Amino acid sequence: EAVIRPLVICVLYFVCACVRVRVRAYVNTVEVATVRVTPDTSVFTGETVTLKCEIEKLYTSLHWRYLWYKDRINTNTLTISSVTQSDQDEFWCRGARAGCTSSSQDSDHVTLSVKGSKPKAELRSDTEGSVLTGNTVTLKCLMNQFTGWKFYWYQHTQNTEKKTTDENYYTIHTVTVSDGGLYWCRAGRGNPVYYTDYSDVLWINVTGVSSSVSLIIRPNRTQHFSSESLSLSCEDHRNSTGWTVRRYTNTLETCPSSSVRSTGTESTCTITSLITSDTGVYWCESESGHKLHPVNISIHNGDVILDSPVHPVTEGDSLTLHCLYRDKNPSNLRAEFYKDGSEVQNQTTGDMMIISTVSKSHEGFYSCQHPERGASPKRWISVTDSQFSAGVCPYLIVTVVLVFNATVVFESCVPLY
Repeated sequence: EAVIRPLVICVLYFVCACVRVRVRAYVNTVEVATVRVTPDTSVFTGETVTLKCEIEKLYTSLHWRYLWYKDRINTNTLTISSVTQSDQDEFWCRGARAGCTSSSQDSDHVTLSVKGSKPKAELRSDTEGSVLTGNTVTLKCLMNQFTGWKFYWYQHTQNTEKKTTDENYYTIHTVTVSDGGLYWCRAGRGNPVYYTDYSDVLWINVTGVSSSVSLIIRPNRTQHFSSESLSLSCEDHRNSTGWTVRRYTNTLETCPSSSVRSTGTESTCTITSLITSDTGVYWCESESGHKLHPVNISIHNGDVILDSPVHPVTEGDSLTLHCLYRDKNPSNLRAEFYKDGSEVQNQTTGDMMIISTVSKSHEGFYSCQHPERGASPKRWISVTDSQFSAGVCPYLIVTVVLVFNATVVFESCVPLY
């Protein structure tokens, strides 16, 4: 009797609990299962994904059995290590009380999407031009999606420094000379941490060197068609010599010696037939190693490019963009213009877009698209403060330039005004 009595009580407790569950079912209070996905329902190949079946537990002394689609395992947590595209599917779950015939409602269906390629972060600065020391520079590590990511920031010093933020931006307050150098970023999430590829390098340079040298580009644009010719000249207004056009494509080099011509105070580099491998950063460099006026030049095999200013546009000035076509122009010149991926609804006429008065809000990525010829590559348009104009300048500044994985130091200065 001492053994049977507790057993009878236990059985009655379970029976009563099951009856209570069934009674609750008749008044529409049956437990509902919910699937929680970490880090996100959209992930990349190689990440670890955790799906958890959660059920409101009104009777904590009773146990649930869990049924999953697509793997019927009795656990509330389903972990997929190093996910592949074959794991892409719909998932849902439900729970059943141990010893009872009652169960929860099925959870909503959750679709797991797996992208095949590893993402690459993109590093940008809020100042593509020049900033006085003492001001603030904010770097942004851009991703197509942000759920669950932490962001890792690197500065190239003697011992490479790494900082971590939950936000996708990193602010350098009161910029000083020691803040100069190479920066790059990447993002990571999950446990174990899944990292994106590193971004391209962003160069922040601090210098007090003034300059009378100009980099002249003919045709005066940054995007060019393959097979076209291109001429770049370092012109020195003080009649000094020794400036040469240099570039970084896949390697650091001067223009091919056969294409370089020097006359007095001008050194010219001419490429008679451009190819895509000529894409890179071009600048002027003195005999002593000073580097000035870096410009990103890109070469394209497509039929459409965007004609835009080589240098940053000043606030208050006008901005004109053209859609240019390989060979002859199409019969229909109507083109659509885009800023940061969104179509610009006004300010366009045919193959031209004009902004009469530029402001800081006009900064961004621009492109154009023709219905028959296709789309141009994107081009970043930078806007500088209206208080600065051309001239010789003695002040110390910070110059931010995107460099293709190269340690290149550029020098500039704040103009007189």
